[in-house]
Amino acid sequence: MIDKKIIEKLKNGGIGILPTDTIYGLVGLAASAEAVERIYELRKRDPKKPMIVLIGELSDLKKFDIKVDKKVIVKLKKYWPGKISIILPCKNDKFFYLHRGTKSLAFRLPADGILQNLLKKTGPLVAPSANIEGEKPAENITGAKKYFGDRIDFYIDGGRIESKPSTLIKIEEGEIRILRKGERNII
Repeated sequence: MIDKKIIEKLKNGGIGILPTDTIYGLVGLAASAEAVERIYELRKRDPKKPMIVLIGELSDLKKFDIKVDKKVIVKLKKYWPGKISIILPCKNDKFFYLHRGTKSLAFRLPADGILQNLLKKTGPLVAPSANIEGEKPAENITGAKKYFGDRIDFYIDGGRIESKPSTLIKIEEGEIRILRKGERNII
């Protein structure tokens, strides 16, 4: 269970570290441009590079004006919930602060029940790895605190996590392209 105070912090634009279904993530509400920008600054992330958005259910894609046909929905259901992030077109300029001009966003629907429950209460969260860009992702809270100290709003300790990031794929014209091999293989 995630504490109600954490849910309120996230809903009010706070950011923090928590274990995701793959590695520790620095999370913030995807609907909050301020939280997203704060994460970019803290991670020293390339401002042209979009972040992965965690969703609690397939219908959350509608919140980003994502329209997928039945063939794509079949593919999404094949991989989700799971450790695969899927890049989908997001052409609405309202979400420029998320897609950074790429007109696409990567989404992941985690299988982890606690995380899914949190996402259903908060709404979608951006969740880049808990590290400064180019550095090794934190495997525990001590490592995350070395990166971010007291500049974030909360830490949730999930113990040591030794895992790879999610596999990153793109669906183009019905074909799957693997952009990053990660925690889950796809064949």
